[in-house]
Amino acid sequence: MDMKLLQSVLFPFSLFYGTIIALRNFMFDKGILNSKIPKIPNVGVGNLSVGGTGKSVVIDYLISIFKEQYSLAVISRGYKRKTKGVIVANSNSTVHEIGDEPYQFLSKHNVRIIVSEKRERALKVISKFKKLPDIILFDDIMQHRYITPKCLIVTTTYSKPFFRDNLLPAGRLRESPKQIKRAQIILVNKCPNNLSMKDQTLFINKIKPLADNRVFFTTIAYENNLKNNLKSINLSSIKNSFLLITGIANPKYLVDFLNKNEFDFLHLKYSNHHNFKKNEIKEIKREQKGRKIITTEKDFGRLESYFTSDELFYIPIKLNFIGDGKEKQFKTYLESLLI
Repeated sequence: MDMKLLQSVLFPFSLFYGTIIALRNFMFDKGILNSKIPKIPNVGVGNLSVGGTGKSVVIDYLISIFKEQYSLAVISRGYKRKTKGVIVANSNSTVHEIGDEPYQFLSKHNVRIIVSEKRERALKVISKFKKLPDIILFDDIMQHRYITPKCLIVTTTYSKPFFRDNLLPAGRLRESPKQIKRAQIILVNKCPNNLSMKDQTLFINKIKPLADNRVFFTTIAYENNLKNNLKSINLSSIKNSFLLITGIANPKYLVDFLNKNEFDFLHLKYSNHHNFKKNEIKEIKREQKGRKIITTEKDFGRLESYFTSDELFYIPIKLNFIGDGKEKQFKTYLESLLI
């Protein structure tokens, strides 16, 4: 079916969904439904759409800039984990117990991770810690309005911004574009490296930020050193074909990066947060044929138990701010909100 026709068919359902969401937000705005404001300084990261805007990259970045100076706790839903309720992660926690993104943060940064469908329950658990964290980071908090973060960072992408989208199911929006007003910081991720000031200004005009909103533009960059838990190798050292396995919302940027650098690879693409079944692992091993396997940081935790450290590596990703001094401005403004 033609995409425009499909959207037309689904549009009445989007109107119904939008009415429900608007009513829910109205009830929170007017205090009919209660939202808890944590006493501990905190930052929430969320988005208006169903994924692929770089939330986990931003959480990873925030952990990196805060962890040397502050003690942290990260609260996440633990999407597609095989457990329920509140879990305080430890060194024995598995990716199936806490979810792929929390497992990535735990493995990489060794910070306190609490997973819970209901974030307010995780807060109660934190309040009983002998030593309270200096800062709490909330992952994917936008739609969980029972918590009001002191600073809300909303992520969108340059190529698929929220203002060009529609509400579910005709589009990918979980919230009305008007809800961007709740953000203190808007991060426009996955921008072209050469994005001009003129194009940034045009984009900001379409966002229509409030006076208190700050808008920053970022690019994502892939590192040349591939890693796993035991070793690292240079990407350029792989002279032969390799297998690329992705289970993320939008692998296009990684695929484009590898193609641009003229690597020879076979791409096996799976759904976001995909839990690999035994028959799928067998399929991967059949396709492997002695080749190395490269995957994303998020997917690595779900694959590492099936392959050796000589076979499986992930490609690190980092956030780069566009414009001289913009990253410093971001950090300064963020810290001012937490004081």
